[in-house]
Amino acid sequence: MANSLYDSSVMCYLQTLGAVSGFLDKGLSYCKDNCIDPETIVETRIFHDMLPFRFQIQSVAHHSIGAIEGIKNGVFRPPKDLPNHDYQGLKVLIADALDGLMKLTPEEVNAYEDADIVFEVRDKKLPFTAENFVLSFSLPNFHFHAATAYDILRSKGIPVGKLDFLGAMRLKT
Repeated sequence: MANSLYDSSVMCYLQTLGAVSGFLDKGLSYCKDNCIDPETIVETRIFHDMLPFRFQIQSVAHHSIGAIEGIKNGVFRPPKDLPNHDYQGLKVLIADALDGLMKLTPEEVNAYEDADIVFEVRDKKLPFTAENFVLSFSLPNFHFHAATAYDILRSKGIPVGKLDFLGAMRLKT
């Protein structure tokens, strides 16, 4: 059985977004239990020239629900003027992305198989098919930002592990 566009995109996004939601919750609980202001995490960076935790979570949302919107519109761009979400706002952003993806049907997403999509950044335009956009651009970016957010939480002492990152795996039933 071949994977559909829905399977390759939405199902993968849902798994990892669920995990991100879970490790955000664990981070908040840890902060409360240890009298740490969760807002101190929002601007944390792994290295000075990397973007902060806030951007990593915003990018997870952008490269999931935003990628599907890009496929529908035929163009995907970096987000402009990102709000200064606080920790709770980041949790809401991920919940909204999950909610938006759960409303999509396989038929709706699969209707875009072989559709053209262009990634536009400044004066560059990179053309893709929907499948190649998801598999070679969106998912790698999505997982990079999710892993970076996870790593920032680990660097702050939040007790999360690999299973927290994997989320709900699609096991054979």
